[in-house]
Amino acid sequence: MMNNKIKKLITGIVGVSMCAMAHAATEKPNILWITCEDISPHLGSYGDSYAITPTLDTMAAQGVRYTQACATAGVCAPARSALVSGIYATSLGSQNMRSSVQFPSILKTFPQILREAGYYCSNHVKQDYNFKAPGAWSASSGKAHWRQREAGQPFFSVFNIKVSHEGHNFSRNDSVPKVHDPAAINNLPPYYPDTPLVREEWALYYDNTTAMDKEVARILRELEDDGLSDNTIVFFFSDHGMGLPRGKFWLYDSSIRVPLIIHFPAKYRHLAPSAPGTVSDRVVSFVDFGPTVLSLAGVAVPEYTQGLAFLGEHATEPRDYAFAGRDRLAACDDLVRAVHDKRYNYIRNFKPFIPSNPGSQWWYDYHHAIRLELKRLKAAGQLTPAQLLASTDAPRVPEELYDLQEDPYELHNLANSPQHREIMIRMRAALAEWMVRTRDLGLLPEFERSMRSAGSSPYEMARKLDAYPLARLMETADLMAQGKAALPELKARLADQDCAVRYWALMGLMQLGESARPAVGLMTQALKDESADVRLAASQALCRLGRFDDAVAELLQLLHHKDGLVRMRAVGIFYNAGDKAFPFLPDMKPAWSDKALFGYARLCMKGMIGVMEQAAENQQPIKTLKE
Repeated sequence: MMNNKIKKLITGIVGVSMCAMAHAATEKPNILWITCEDISPHLGSYGDSYAITPTLDTMAAQGVRYTQACATAGVCAPARSALVSGIYATSLGSQNMRSSVQFPSILKTFPQILREAGYYCSNHVKQDYNFKAPGAWSASSGKAHWRQREAGQPFFSVFNIKVSHEGHNFSRNDSVPKVHDPAAINNLPPYYPDTPLVREEWALYYDNTTAMDKEVARILRELEDDGLSDNTIVFFFSDHGMGLPRGKFWLYDSSIRVPLIIHFPAKYRHLAPSAPGTVSDRVVSFVDFGPTVLSLAGVAVPEYTQGLAFLGEHATEPRDYAFAGRDRLAACDDLVRAVHDKRYNYIRNFKPFIPSNPGSQWWYDYHHAIRLELKRLKAAGQLTPAQLLASTDAPRVPEELYDLQEDPYELHNLANSPQHREIMIRMRAALAEWMVRTRDLGLLPEFERSMRSAGSSPYEMARKLDAYPLARLMETADLMAQGKAALPELKARLADQDCAVRYWALMGLMQLGESARPAVGLMTQALKDESADVRLAASQALCRLGRFDDAVAELLQLLHHKDGLVRMRAVGIFYNAGDKAFPFLPDMKPAWSDKALFGYARLCMKGMIGVMEQAAENQQPIKTLKE
């Protein structure tokens, strides 16, 4: 028979243990996000033998490592829009890189909801959402820290590490030591030429990642020094994929899939999906991160949230797909959508007539040693077919499908493969359903969107069917797939009552190229359309058919439009017209000088005009400069 003293002792221990477990279940955990910029899962813990990332490798060994975490965009601001709101940037209207939209008054960011639940929310330091986030942060600055909270107050803190940003790949930061030997590289993507310059930049990218790993260690030491490690769930992830050609900006796996490691202290291990050191292949999207933090904190997730909590008491069933979008990038107009599951990546190019690497894209992209090497070797005819994918200015195809298991570098487009027809149909349908369900704003031209949203927000406007006929716009955009057979219907839709339908009819004619010549008269009439977006599209379509002279008078008028984005688009059309635009350089210069225009648009216009001036002075085709 058990000794009564031992029985009482065991009973007491069990009672204390149960009380501790009950306390752990009700106490609010601290949650820390350590984010970095512009890296793919090039970490030792992800099986990369070239990487030197001891801190993150240890964190993965003690936490849960996710292999299917996906950003919602391949560039920071739209991706961060989804992170802070739990809503796709394409639904908020914040998907255009370097823009400013009204955040809906009927919604709240998830940090604001956390603050209302008693959390201290700090952000160090980057916001960059393409909108102002009122009420989101208790503090957001270079000094923001959990240490500024009230005693005992639970916190949610974000620390963003910048040393891995793409800009640091142009030249070495003095604070970043050389730790990777270019000669030892064993994982250069096949779409890069294997030259000394390319190896130097690839090694620098890894050196910056190692420097970032040291910053992670510093933040974790602060957490330990403050005695908070046992009470804090720590996330580590990147804002999107690697900041190198064919990575950042695009919707390939190298741009969308990111590292995600989550560490759960023993007190909160009951909230983890599996044991320490395990790997999860659950598909998670940036739009899920906010709802997941709310769920871990025991806070109800609002019904309007588009993300799915993947941890905590409000966790849902796993999602089948992650979705992503690419829209205007500075001066480069575009519309691309993608759907990603555990094996396949389907990409829809809504404007396939736009070149893969237009010269008016990002100044960043043309400072890379890799980009310069691609240009040099292309001119010499020395690039392989895989390397041409990262360098070509040729038009894209409307649809792309890649088997990430068999083709991780996405070199072989399976969109026309008979063996993959059912997969194409499934992925295409999933993307269309998501775009309609989330009221994707990408199909409404940007200036028109701002006009229809006046006095409200793009998000609220898009939920009024009469203001945003999304189904009809998608139907018009889909006419491109019919080729020449679509010409009669595209011509008919140039008379549609909705200017956005007329806009997409012109996009379809642009894709037809020479086959659209029978519609030249209607395109010319569209130069007098009431919509600036339609007039821009008509000008662009005529220029594509070599009829710059027909469009130039309207383009000169658009250079004086009240809206800076319209002026920027007009400058871009001049830019792509090449040497025909040179006589009109004096007319273009005032277009970028309006100080009321947001800074990046002014910078892009100034840059394009500068390239044209240089080309005119040297009597050199613009194409040579923008390849």
